[in-house]
Amino acid sequence: MIVKEEFLNKLRRYFGLNLYEVKIWTALLSRGVSTAGELSDIANVPRSRSYDVLESLEKKGFVILKLGILKLGKPIKYLAVAPNEVVERVKKNVQEEAKTKIKNLENLKSTDVLQELNLLHKQGIELVEPMDLSGSLRGRHNIYNHMESAIRNASKTVSIMTTSEGLLRKIDALKPTLEKIKKKGVKIRIAAPITKETKKILKDLANIAEIKHTNQNSRFCVIDGKELLLMMMDDKQVHPTYDVGIWIKSPYFASTLENLFDLHWKGIKTP
Repeated sequence: MIVKEEFLNKLRRYFGLNLYEVKIWTALLSRGVSTAGELSDIANVPRSRSYDVLESLEKKGFVILKLGILKLGKPIKYLAVAPNEVVERVKKNVQEEAKTKIKNLENLKSTDVLQELNLLHKQGIELVEPMDLSGSLRGRHNIYNHMESAIRNASKTVSIMTTSEGLLRKIDALKPTLEKIKKKGVKIRIAAPITKETKKILKDLANIAEIKHTNQNSRFCVIDGKELLLMMMDDKQVHPTYDVGIWIKSPYFASTLENLFDLHWKGIKTP
């Protein structure tokens, strides 16, 4: 049986299997019922590994050990589970694993381990030169993750300049965090082009942030006048995975940009 490598790689990504596992599994799917030796030959997997691989697939719910064949001298046979059922089993396993990991991470907050990690970080930061507190973020997903972390720690102000599309994205990604810091008394200002699409969300944001219309095609975020994220690309011209952001923790630079934001803010109107 010949299965294209591209197809096998897709299965590995979707189901979290290794190469031998996807080879054995697809071979069994093509046969329905088979022995480890037969599958080894079909899938071109070393016979010494086929039993371990099948045992692993059985534990993951991809195959079933066939009943009625556990007789002396008879080879063990395996039965393939229907792919639709496999998908549901994998989904369930992923959900359970995610819940366990989330619970473990929550429990970590109350342990000495996190305290020691924070102490190491604090000691390390004290040794870092101010010019070293900067970095490049690639991909919009990473940019927004970092932006959310920075905004979550805001204590006074968050000033955002963005595009109309960027406003929709930020509200979708950051609204819960913005609501939390608003309750802490953080002043939130957003300058963005107000279009038919963005007008629809203004009412939802009325209790969270002050929003004004601007024609500027810029994207940046200043937190507490000390930290900033500056997007380097035009979001209409770049794919999200190729978007680039620059993070800088510099009170001098950040306050300068916030002062410029203040000047622009005074000259634009609330929609």
